[in-house]
Amino acid sequence: MAMNLQTNDEPEVMMDINTTPLIDVMLVLLIMLIITIPVQLHSVNLDMPQSATPQTKKPNVVRIEVDAHSVVNWNGKPLADRATLDALLLEVKAQEPQPELHIKAQGKAKYEAVAGVLASAQRQGLTKIGIVGTEQFAAP
Repeated sequence: MAMNLQTNDEPEVMMDINTTPLIDVMLVLLIMLIITIPVQLHSVNLDMPQSATPQTKKPNVVRIEVDAHSVVNWNGKPLADRATLDALLLEVKAQEPQPELHIKAQGKAKYEAVAGVLASAQRQGLTKIGIVGTEQFAAP
């Protein structure tokens, strides 16, 4: 054992920092952070249709295709212009139950033409719209 044999009355300098108050402050800040973080919900709220009876008959389907030259085909017949498409979409909207629109774009079709068909369908208030044939764009 060593003995301190200092003759002067000056106290020895403390070289260590007291970390207890720092740890206390950090714990209080951590608890405040945990309390103020809102509770995260791990769910997605969906409005699902309420149907008591399963659908037995197949829905009427309208096939709209946009080819490589941006020509819009309605059930295999080419349309002259956008006004003709809008008129046909109005007729479809009036039908009850509303038919499904299956929109297919060929690989070389311009985005502008496909987006125009989708915008026309949305403008007319059609809700049963599907994009088909997207497997051709999948990476091999």
